[in-house]
Amino acid sequence: MINTWTLYQAETCVVWSRFASFIEVGGRTGLGFRDTSQDVMSVVHTNPNKCRQRIVELLRAQVSSGYGLHLFDPDWFDEEKRKGPTFKSPTIAHAPELRSVIHGIEHVCSDDALWIVVTCCEYVKETGDVAFFDEVIPFADEGEGTVYEHLKRSLDFSAEHVGRDGICLGLRADWNDCLNLGGGESAMVSFMHHWALRAFVEAAEFLEQKGDAKRYNALADKVKAACEKQLWDGAWYLRGFTAKGLKVGSAECDEGKIFLESNSWAVLSDVASPERGAQCMDAVDEHLYSKYGIHLAWPAFSKPNDDIGFIGRVYKGVKENAAIFSHPNPWAIIAECKLGRGERAMKFYDSMLPAKQNEMIEVREAEPYSYCQFIMGQDHTAFGRARHPWLTGSAGWNYTAVTRWILGVRLSFDGLIVDPCIPGDWKEFSVKRRWRGATYAITVKNPMGVEKGVVSVTLNGDAVDGVVRAQAGGTVNEVVVVMG
Repeated sequence: MINTWTLYQAETCVVWSRFASFIEVGGRTGLGFRDTSQDVMSVVHTNPNKCRQRIVELLRAQVSSGYGLHLFDPDWFDEEKRKGPTFKSPTIAHAPELRSVIHGIEHVCSDDALWIVVTCCEYVKETGDVAFFDEVIPFADEGEGTVYEHLKRSLDFSAEHVGRDGICLGLRADWNDCLNLGGGESAMVSFMHHWALRAFVEAAEFLEQKGDAKRYNALADKVKAACEKQLWDGAWYLRGFTAKGLKVGSAECDEGKIFLESNSWAVLSDVASPERGAQCMDAVDEHLYSKYGIHLAWPAFSKPNDDIGFIGRVYKGVKENAAIFSHPNPWAIIAECKLGRGERAMKFYDSMLPAKQNEMIEVREAEPYSYCQFIMGQDHTAFGRARHPWLTGSAGWNYTAVTRWILGVRLSFDGLIVDPCIPGDWKEFSVKRRWRGATYAITVKNPMGVEKGVVSVTLNGDAVDGVVRAQAGGTVNEVVVVMG
């Protein structure tokens, strides 16, 4: 699945995005800002040129105030037409025809522009193209800026659009399109904001931009403090607040007491303390896990509530209303790896793995090699039925969860890191990683049967400090990692 099918599906999403979907129609068809940003993260190593093209297209679709646009107009991808009158005017007021492309704050998804921050950092780590940060790219409405400046605009947009308690506003929606909190606040976006800020600080330090590193690190600390103060519900994290200040995703709620996104992101973003992280993910396991994967929420909404959004108008157990939504499942896997719980991470991975459902195809009704957008939840009569295959962000995220967090092979700006989180009965495994023209034959040994922890790393027989530096192109290098 990892060597072939999941990687193939992830690359398909980068190449086609959502243009070729038989499912997504209308305004959702095209190059979704959040979708494509996430798809690109997973396959920079196998298709760097296409990933770079997509990143530039997305940055061109960022407006100067920092938010991103979903691109569904084919003319956007034609350079000559982009230079024409439709895209020339800097303001909507002076060019009504821009209304089909540039939308106002009332239409903004609050998470969109944050994804591109980490995507750009991953691209540079993989390719070594540090000059990319200095490339000048125009904004969709007016002006231009370096890639580095584009990333700052994304972070500043989220910092400027917060509620009374310092939690990011939900705006039209966040990643969950059916949670339309409007003037309410989104826990997930605040957790994401912290995640993107920390990634940017790492880049700023690498680029020796000390002033920016200090400023955005202080902002990340502020965001983390607000999250910990406002979003902890006693056993798990809230999903947010409505415009009227009512809690969403709280034990106090009658419906939608707990959500997968906010709790996995509390850990994935490094906001949660180890104690709270373990507690909230234990709650995810208790209330949301099933043999077909992890549900998005529990219990399902049974009646409309426009203060929360469209979610209450979706059938119980379908899509956002307590289905097993595939996209956020790997976020829970990554969260468990960050907590050092390899057994739990593998349990979560196996539960939704298409190949594991090959013997129940009469229930699944979908290919046993493709991730689907969602699986009918336990509140639906067709519990376990999978729908909307192929063009889903779950492919790239599952590839990321397995390769970078279970197998633990990932990059920093300094080099290659191998830090697995695996079931204790895995005694040894091997990975071949190609990076910047060199090959790394990695062997991981686990003589003590631990789930996480590395006691030694050697490169071609010599001990290293845990980070494997880039080696000469064309070389084959032996990396041995001993866990303990």
